[in-house]
Amino acid sequence: MPSCPECENNLDIELDEVEEGDVVACDECGTEYEIVGVEPLELTRIDGDLDDEDDELFEEEEEEE
Repeated sequence: MPSCPECENNLDIELDEVEEGDVVACDECGTEYEIVGVEPLELTRIDGDLDDEDDELFEEEEEEE
């Protein structure tokens, strides 16, 4: 399960129920992330004050069984 880079709280994301372009928010700190990839899961922080070059990209690879 991916965690919020801001507060390290687990993000409640059902990987089989999300699509690129969906927005998810951290329940703990309220930071919003846009899903930019689903396999592997890739999130980018949504913040109107950041320039594109300052956006942080977070990835979590799914484990295949």
